[in-house]
Parts: sequence; structure tokens; C-alpha cells
Amino acid sequence: MNTPRFAIEFDRKLIASLPSLGPRYTSYPTADRFSPEFGASQLQATLQQHIGSKPISLYVHIPFCNTICYYCGCNKIITKDTSRADTYIQYLDKELALLAQNWTGKPELAQLHFGGGTPTFLNTEQLNHIFTSIRRYFTLIDHGEYSIEIDPRNVSAETVAFLGQLGFNRISVGIQDFNPIVQKAVNRVQSEAETRYVIDAARQNGFRSISIDLIYGLPYQTEQSMQETLQQILDLQPDRIAMYHYAHLPHLFKPQRRINTAAVPDSSTKLDILQNTIHFLLENGYIFIGMDHFAKPQDELAIALAENRLQRNFQGYSTHADCDMIAIGVSSIGKIADIYSQNEKDLNAYYLALDKNRLPVLRGYQLNADDLLRRRIIQDLMCHFELNYADYASILPQPFKLYFADELTELTQLSQLGLLHLHENKIQVTPKGRLLIRNIAMVFDYYLRLKRTHNHYSQTV
Repeated sequence: MNTPRFAIEFDRKLIASLPSLGPRYTSYPTADRFSPEFGASQLQATLQQHIGSKPISLYVHIPFCNTICYYCGCNKIITKDTSRADTYIQYLDKELALLAQNWTGKPELAQLHFGGGTPTFLNTEQLNHIFTSIRRYFTLIDHGEYSIEIDPRNVSAETVAFLGQLGFNRISVGIQDFNPIVQKAVNRVQSEAETRYVIDAARQNGFRSISIDLIYGLPYQTEQSMQETLQQILDLQPDRIAMYHYAHLPHLFKPQRRINTAAVPDSSTKLDILQNTIHFLLENGYIFIGMDHFAKPQDELAIALAENRLQRNFQGYSTHADCDMIAIGVSSIGKIADIYSQNEKDLNAYYLALDKNRLPVLRGYQLNADDLLRRRIIQDLMCHFELNYADYASILPQPFKLYFADELTELTQLSQLGLLHLHENKIQVTPKGRLLIRNIAMVFDYYLRLKRTHNHYSQTV
């Protein structure tokens, strides 16, 4: 399936010449555009209008971890006291009850994802409690995608079996790196044996998909050490692999201050690691999905890519991103029709809002017509690697080339660099441009073009 259509070309000189920072576009506009003027009443009105008629997605944020990984920039609470989650679960119940007042019946769940933090921080009783609440307000379906992020260091085979009984059918396993020196430097010591144990248990209990997360750019990583990790990963045969770039920002994330900055690989070494990783995965049969994601040819993501059905949402690439997504828990972000809504980031503020019988909305955003248009364009570029002008004729007030004249002028420059082809009626991303798709998508970001953003973005490659 690695035909020219799915090819990818690694051009180091070109990568170095382009802007190195940019949004991941799990949403457009990006979260830095969200406003505190958006409140619970707007979320409620949108839910009442849009939820109930079609399958939806649900995201559940579990913020607890029992140890701290020094590289992590997520919203998390470090504690070994699992009873702290009992209180949190009661508030998840309350949030679900308040949300469900805004629709009738039990909407079907096409997609469910437990993220964190560490969702497997919860014990079986706590997990069962949340699933009982979910089943009270939603209908789980046979072909739904129900996933959970797992830390193999604190999961038994019995727990994996229980997760399958609850209804989960996909797991995402955090590994980052198997090298013991790297693991010690980031305070995440995790053996291949315990990782394999959890993955084997998932397969034995009928899980349909195993995803693995890796990070490049961690302290003490080298091209050789990552090559050894990749060989170990290949032996595990995951269905999907994500290879994320580590952004060393100790001024923003306090845990990163415990990392020896001098041990973080330089830009050249990181590109060596990334280039080798891409070649290794392609040579061993994985398909490049986009950005930093790879999948086996028979995986649903690869099939969706081949059939032009690939989508993108806050969890990354997906086959169900066109679903409205309800998000519960502290700091979680949902998308319903033309709005985004984010919950309180502080746990006490989250609790206080629910104590007042108010949805814990911190901020949000209502998209205008231009936002909706650009969101669709960026989605097409990120997921399909091409853009047909005719697809937008019915929703544009004027021809595509006139409406986006400035953007097309800028794209001409990227075309001259070999990132894309500008045809008479479409834009087509080249194998060289696929790896740099974020740079291409950034051209259509209205707020980025006007520098109306103050976010700290990650590196595009």
C-alpha cells in the first residue's frame, strides 16, 4: 500500500528552512482563540439543538497519575491516593447529569476515549462506576471505537480483561522509549516485558487495536538507541504508532526542570532520529497517516486514508471526527456543531461550578462562517493531502481563487519549494510536503496570518 500516493520524502534542508513552530490543528481556530465570554448557556443551547439525532463522541479526562514523568506537559494531578478519584468520579456523575438535561433519549456513542493523566490510575470499581454512568445517558454500539490510554507499569492482565468486559476495544500504550538511560532521565522506567504482558493481555481479550506512543528528542536519545527501541516496538506489532516530538520548555512546564537540558539532543540529532524512524516504519510495512502517525495497512486509519474518509479531532487522526464530541472532566475540550467548549482547568474551580449546579465551562468559541470554511480546508489538507476548489463552490461568496488570493500567492512560494502542486482546480500535496503538512495548513489560518495568536506552538517536524 506504500504506492506513490502514500509516499513521503524527507528533505532535511527544506525542513530547516521553514518556520519550525505551528499548531497541530486538532481544532481550528486553535484553543488560544477561546474566550471566557463563552459560557455554559451557549453550550447548553448548542447541545439542545444538535445532540440526539446522530451518533456522537465522548471524551473522559482522568487527571490523576501516581508518578510524574518529567517530559509531560499535560493537565495532571500527582498522587498515590486512589481515594481522591472517588470524589472526582462523583463530580463526573454530576456533570453528565447536567449535560443530559439538554437532550432526549440516549444518543449512540460512535467513539469513546478515556485520556489523562493516567486513566488506569482508577481501580476496577471506579472504572465500573464511570461506565455505569455513561450507559445511563448513552447507548454503546457494536461497531463503536472505545479506547483508553494505559500505563503498563500499573496494569494487570486481570485489569485488561475487565476493561474489555466494560466495553473498551482499543488501547493506547505509552512507551516513549525503551532505553533504560533515557527512561531514568525522564522518570519513566518501564520494561519491554511488562509492556508486552499488557499488549498480549489486550489481544487475548479481544481488543481490536493496539496503539503505541513514542517520543523523540528526549534526553540521552541517539539515533542508535532509538533504532533499538524501534526494533523492540516492531516485535510487539502494534496496529498504530505515534511518534511525537518532545518540546523542552522548562519555563512553561515545571517537571521539565528536572531534565538535564545539556542531555537533550540537538536539532540535527532529532532530525536523524525522525528520519531513521520514518524509513524504518515504512520499510516494515506501516503506512504514513499524517504528521507523526503510522498504521498497518489493514488498520481502520489506513483504510480511511485510502478511501478519503480520514478525519481529525482533539484525539488526533480518527475515522469519526465528524461526530459532535462531548467532553467531561477537568480541562477537557468538546466540539458541538459550530462551538468549542473547555472546562475549568483547576480542579477546585471545576468542583465549585458543579456544586452550584452549573456546567464547569471556563471558556469557548463560536465559529463564524469564515472559521467553518477554513476549518474544513485545514481538515482536507491534514487528512486528504489535497484540496478541490469545486468542493467549496456552493459555500463561498466568490470563486475560490478570489476569496483566497493572498493564500494562493503564499502557496505559490511553497509550490516552488516542492511542497505542493497548484493545479487549475485543486491543490495537491507532494510526498515532500506530506511531512510538512502543518506548514501548508498554516497558510489558511486567518488568525496566524494576522498574528492574532499568543500560543506556544510545538515544532512542525
